[in-house]
Amino acid sequence: MNQSYIIPFMKSVQNVFETMLQLPVQINEPSLKAESTPSFDVSGIIGMSGDVSGTIVLSFPTATAERIVSIFTGMEMSSTHEDFADAVGELVNMVSGGAKAQFVDKNVSITCPSVVVGSSHQIHGQKDLTLVEIPCSSDCGEFSVEVGIRQTADVTV
Repeated sequence: MNQSYIIPFMKSVQNVFETMLQLPVQINEPSLKAESTPSFDVSGIIGMSGDVSGTIVLSFPTATAERIVSIFTGMEMSSTHEDFADAVGELVNMVSGGAKAQFVDKNVSITCPSVVVGSSHQIHGQKDLTLVEIPCSSDCGEFSVEVGIRQTADVTV
């Protein structure tokens, strides 16, 4: 995967968390990820299509997600609250949208987010993508951004 596809997500997660939540995020060393199991129990998922395609996953331990969502919404919110998944979906939407805006020379669209809550869930995306995990840490706990994208082949008609 082209390194220039990872940097927008690193910048965007820091920007979203610092501006929307006043929560500084430390970006740790990205690494290749072999399996489709998310790092943690709560995952917000967004697809990308256009000149760049693939899947973005924002994955949290449940306790971290609850703390972050509570800050984001301004009210205590457990993972069983009816609006919890919407809040996680909006966070992954903002992170992906911020990264998308940095692909200035590409035509890129993002999908509506999906959210999965539960331990040991699996996310199956395109099989031919390299998956890069960007570990993050904050005062609320650790989480990760998992990026599996690639440039779409040019098609001549």
